[in-house]
Amino acid sequence: MNNYRGITKEEIKQLIQQGCQSDDWDKLYIKPTTDLLKIESVTFSGENYIGHIEGTRTFYGGIIKQNSIKNVHLHNCKIGDNAFINNVKSYIANYNIGDNVMIDNVDIIAVDGECSFGNGVTVDVINEGGGRDILIFNQLSAQIAYLLALYRHKTVLIDELKRMIEEYTLSVTSSVGHIGDDVKILNANTIKGVCIGDGAYINSASKLINGSINSTKESQVYIGTDVMATNFIISSDSKVDNSSILTNCFIGQGCLIDKHYSIEHSIFFANSQGFNGEACSIFAGPYTVTHHKSTLLIAGLFSFMNAGSGSNQSNHMYKLGPIHQGIMERGAKTTSDSYVLWPSKIGPFTLVMGRHYQHVDSSDFPFSYLIEGNNKSYLIPGANLKSVGTVRDAQKWPKRDNRSKNNRLDIINFNLLSPYTIHKVSKGLRHLYDILDLSGDKLDEYNYKDMVVKKSSLHNGIKMYNIVINKFLGNSIISRVENKNINTVQELREVLKPTSTIGQGKWIDVCGLLCPISALNLFVDKVEKLEVKTVEDAINELNEINNHYYEYEWNWAVELIESFYKIKIEEITTENFINIVSNWKKAVVDLDKMLYKDASKEFDLHSYVGFGADGEEKEKLADFKNVRGAFESNSTVLEILSHIDRKEKLGDKIIAQIKEIKG
Repeated sequence: MNNYRGITKEEIKQLIQQGCQSDDWDKLYIKPTTDLLKIESVTFSGENYIGHIEGTRTFYGGIIKQNSIKNVHLHNCKIGDNAFINNVKSYIANYNIGDNVMIDNVDIIAVDGECSFGNGVTVDVINEGGGRDILIFNQLSAQIAYLLALYRHKTVLIDELKRMIEEYTLSVTSSVGHIGDDVKILNANTIKGVCIGDGAYINSASKLINGSINSTKESQVYIGTDVMATNFIISSDSKVDNSSILTNCFIGQGCLIDKHYSIEHSIFFANSQGFNGEACSIFAGPYTVTHHKSTLLIAGLFSFMNAGSGSNQSNHMYKLGPIHQGIMERGAKTTSDSYVLWPSKIGPFTLVMGRHYQHVDSSDFPFSYLIEGNNKSYLIPGANLKSVGTVRDAQKWPKRDNRSKNNRLDIINFNLLSPYTIHKVSKGLRHLYDILDLSGDKLDEYNYKDMVVKKSSLHNGIKMYNIVINKFLGNSIISRVENKNINTVQELREVLKPTSTIGQGKWIDVCGLLCPISALNLFVDKVEKLEVKTVEDAINELNEINNHYYEYEWNWAVELIESFYKIKIEEITTENFINIVSNWKKAVVDLDKMLYKDASKEFDLHSYVGFGADGEEKEKLADFKNVRGAFESNSTVLEILSHIDRKEKLGDKIIAQIKEIKG
């Protein structure tokens, strides 16, 4: 190799005097500037390369030590510049080690034969009994995983995606491991067949076998105390700590796995968190969060999900094994001690409370409550639209994106109201009207797909769904004309014309990517026709779909505008437009007032219980205000009031703009 040379007889003698030994000194190579005084008590076997050694390290407590290589057996290793390697009990074998690496007090770091470092490992997601297995690899995104797991009926697609992954796996397969620049490995036990990226910090890990730690200089990975991981990939910006156990799993970017969390045959994508509990055969899409010791997530698909303490599901009926599965669509939440019997399908942004022993399907009723009562599952359609918590969630997710801005694997669309959710809202609205038409308005309760809908809930659901449709369509049409110079009705109609038919029809959530199913089907066709040949091609194609989101959104919105308001876009009048904006303004204000009222519940008299522990009412009020603050100055409350003001002004501005248009 360039810049390396063999060692001289004098240098061999010096190394022997410093306690070193080798079975063949002719296979040891150093740089001209390598300081042999920094190499002590080292056993060399195979072919080894040692870089330049200078500088110091500062350890915990302010202890400073010179960079050096001591008390280690090196076998077939290339070591970069300025290494600190000390006290490796067994050996380091078959590794290329970067610059400025620190390895101290480790049992063993080795690769034995050909290794793919976690790439190509089979993970049985969603269905514990198999059938939805995917192959994990370094570039796995939530979208590719979604297709692999849920599009099994597209056999050519699955075969092609697996071929791409197998080709990628072959490209990273090697008999030599990699430890990148600036890596720290301290007080670890067993590391076998692990590829470690730049800047990774492994501190007191117990066992790491057959995996990749995809740390980068800008997006570092931390592996902490007593972590055990086998057949794994951990992506950039992630942290795994405190006795967590990983077996056959993929951890995406910006994830946090901590506090004894146990994962088996599962995949976690961007910004997900797992503490204390257990995951088995789950597909945890972006922002899946579970923090409680008594919580089990099993055999399901989740995303933007918060699991309450004691939440669990059953995938086993004690007949043919653990073959059942469930889906909680984006934004679903479970309260403490919730239970859902799989198979079930929970709609987007639905709050699940209590224990549900029926196979419920609320997928056409987003923003709802699903509550247990009298051993029944009661559906309250649209109730979550009035919850300030729903809005708070939508606002916090983008702020809690822990991923570095470069090289993000998962496509994430954070929009709360989108063609995906509003398409379901419109379907749910039709179902509610159909229930009324079929059963009349005299019943107190209605049955629908193993759920019960109370009469009051049905009418409130119709009201809430109409409000949110008006809000979404107003948002869309205003964004289409805002800041545009429109002088005539014909120009208005031109601006509002759809750009194509792509976007019309059904929309889906491809685990973070919101898109029309027609656009995804075009991608699938390209893969099946071999027009998409590599992993990189697939990633680029999916990103291209995401880049056209707002264009496709408008194409879809036009369809709903025409059916909901009974008008044609090519014939729209200024009066039609003003009516849509007026309906939007009323919907926004009405919803915000509901949110304001909901937020006020956190400051009512019941909230004062437990404050002012040793005082009377005066002290209770004072204690509450000092801890929680005043309702009027709460940041969320102020934002609601500000939002009402901003949107009213925007509506007035747009209406004034349209009134200036000539017929």
